[in-house]
Amino acid sequence: MTSGTWSNSIPGVGTFFVGIDVAPGRYRCDEGKGGWWVRFTGPGGGDPVGSWPLPAGPAEIEISPGDFAFETHVSTYWRRIAPPRAPEDGVGELRPVADPSLRAELDTIVARRRPLVWLAPLTVFGLGLAGTPLLGSLWLLGLAMLAVLVAMGSPALSLDLQRARELDRRRDRYLTPEDFDEDGRELLRRVQGAVDTVRDSEVNREGLLDSVDNAVELPRQEWEIAQVLARQSKLRDEHDDTPELPEVEAALRPLRAKLELSVEAVTRRIEALERYADRAKSADRALRAHRHLEALAERAHEYDELLADTVRDDLAIPAIERLTAQSEELVADLRHRLEEATEASGELPPPKG
Repeated sequence: MTSGTWSNSIPGVGTFFVGIDVAPGRYRCDEGKGGWWVRFTGPGGGDPVGSWPLPAGPAEIEISPGDFAFETHVSTYWRRIAPPRAPEDGVGELRPVADPSLRAELDTIVARRRPLVWLAPLTVFGLGLAGTPLLGSLWLLGLAMLAVLVAMGSPALSLDLQRARELDRRRDRYLTPEDFDEDGRELLRRVQGAVDTVRDSEVNREGLLDSVDNAVELPRQEWEIAQVLARQSKLRDEHDDTPELPEVEAALRPLRAKLELSVEAVTRRIEALERYADRAKSADRALRAHRHLEALAERAHEYDELLADTVRDDLAIPAIERLTAQSEELVADLRHRLEEATEASGELPPPKG
């Protein structure tokens, strides 16, 4: 499995963990002829669904936040064309959350072992040569064909399996929806909704929030908050399993109070993230209005010419001045909203020392 940080594209061949290697959303490849894909849905990817063979021409796939992994084999690559579809009930699916440094670490391990993978077909062929004097040329021919098959199929498969094994060894470095109770899932849903809003905003995609490195900051915020929510969920589950005895309840009371303080603190952090998302949405609206006004301004001369041809010049001048004033006001409003979004991002906690 090959991957780096989240981006808006997926290589054509490989297996990718959703929420760790790739972001959920709608993807499109320009040529899928003869290729195939599999979405591993359900808990742990136990309910795979796929399509094979793909017809000639473009293909599209919706990778859900609840998917475990996505496997693909096409001649081109997939590019993200839209965020995940909003569910009809308005309640989004949760995606796994990973330590932001985990993807690069897995890539490094796989890259280190890549040369060993390519030794497999050479080993098979070497056995063929060694056995030829005893077993004849047909033995060599058969193993040569096997070596070709191994060379074609084993590298990608072996690297995928290796990455999966390494990921399993680092179970403390990522969290799945099953790691949270209902309260924790509800708060995590708010976190991921805010993160997706900022990441998919026009002002972020176009780099207008240039003082904020959201590609780094948003995954860090999501991971740190998710860790706290998972710990809170675990403690609540332990409290629920405790016998209902007066002495036990008395001992649990101060612990529950501390847990509530922790919930209140992380909720304030989530609210700061939501304020940042709201500012990004507000800046998006101002940006769209600004662009519409720019488009109108480009055609303003047509109206000016029409006005000059039909009424006195002293009526045309105020119309031009009003359009100019509106443009200046909207530019100022856009700058103000971008400043507000940047200030809201400053409320988020800094990296842990």
